Amino acid sequence: MKKIGILTGGGDCPGLNAVIRAVVKKSSRFQWDIIGIKNGWKGLINGEMELLTDYSVSGILPKGGTIIGTSRTNPFNKEGDVEKVVDNIKKFNLDAIIAIGGDDTLGVAAKLHKMGIKVVGVPKTIDNDLSATDYTFGFDTAVSIACEAIDRLHTTAESHHRVIVVEIMGRHAGWIATMAGIAGGADEILIPEVPFDMDSICKNLSKRYDRGKKFSIVAVAEGAHPKVSDDESISSSENSNDKVLITQTNEKDAFGHVRLGGIGHWLAKEIERKMNVETRVTVLGHIQRGGSPTAHDRILATRFGVGAVDLIRDNDFGKMVALRGNKIIPVELEEAVAETKTVDMKIYDIAKIFFG
Repeated sequence: MKKIGILTGGGDCPGLNAVIRAVVKKSSRFQWDIIGIKNGWKGLINGEMELLTDYSVSGILPKGGTIIGTSRTNPFNKEGDVEKVVDNIKKFNLDAIIAIGGDDTLGVAAKLHKMGIKVVGVPKTIDNDLSATDYTFGFDTAVSIACEAIDRLHTTAESHHRVIVVEIMGRHAGWIATMAGIAGGADEILIPEVPFDMDSICKNLSKRYDRGKKFSIVAVAEGAHPKVSDDESISSSENSNDKVLITQTNEKDAFGHVRLGGIGHWLAKEIERKMNVETRVTVLGHIQRGGSPTAHDRILATRFGVGAVDLIRDNDFGKMVALRGNKIIPVELEEAVAETKTVDMKIYDIAKIFFG
C-alpha cells in the first residue's frame, strides 16, 4: 500500500479543500493512504502529519481555506531544513508528495524533484499568474468577489458623487483587477504590467464629469505602479527593477517577497489633489481569498486533484497538472515556474475601451 503526502503552501484560496477531497477519494480506489502534511513545507520539516480519511474530507468541498493549514515556508532558506524534509519523507514512508501551491511552493517541489524526491504539483494561486496552465483554481472566486464589490461600490459612489478606488490583489500580474474591472464596469483599471500616468487617469475621469457622470470607479492591483516621472511623490515604497511599489513593511517572507498594500490610498490622494473631487478607498485584501469557492473553482480543483493522483499512478513525477483548453494535462514543474504569466494585452486593450 502506498503512502502519499499532500501539502498546501503559500496563501490560502478557495478550492484547496476540493483538491484534498478529490485526492483522498481517488486514492481510496487504489487503497492508498493519504497523509496530510500540516502547514505546507513547514510540516514536512517538523514532521507534522495526519492521516486523511473519507471522514476527514466529508463536507469540505464548499469550505474555503485548507483543512491541513498552510505557510510560506521555504526549506531551502535555512540550513538543515532540506535534510529534515528528506529524513521525514523516509521516516513516514511517503512514496510521493503532492504539492499544491503557486510558483514559490512549486519552485521548491521542482528543486526536490531534481534531488530524487517523487513529487507532483497542483497549480494554486488566485492571481492566475502561474505559467503552463490556462487557469488556476481560486481565480474565478476572487474575480467574482471583486466584481461584486465593484457592483456595490457603484451605487455609493454615484450617490455621493465620489471617485472610489478599489485595491485588488495582484503582485506581479493584474488578472483579477482586469477581469473584475471589465465585469464590474470600472472606469480605470491599473495593473502591474502597465505603468500608469496620473495625468492620463485624471484626464479620463474628467471626461466622465464633462458628460455629467459625477462618479467613477478605479480598480487598481496592489502591484500597480506609476511611471518613473510620477515616482517622486511616493513614500513608504520599494524600488524594484525600476518600479516603485507601495509596501506595508520592509520585511520579506521566506521567498523574498515584501508585503504590498497602500497603492489605493496613494492613488486616492493624488486623484483628490489633482481633480479636487471627494475620493474614497476600499481595500478588498483577504476577502478575496476567503469563503466558499465558486462552482467553476470546485470543479477545476476536483479535476486537478484527480489528475495529480493519476500522475502518481503512472509514475509521472516532476510534473504539474495543468488546464489547457478543456483538458487536464501534465506539464514539467520547471515549465510551470519558469516565468510569471502576465495579463494578455489583448484583453487589457478591451478594458481600455471603457476608460473615461
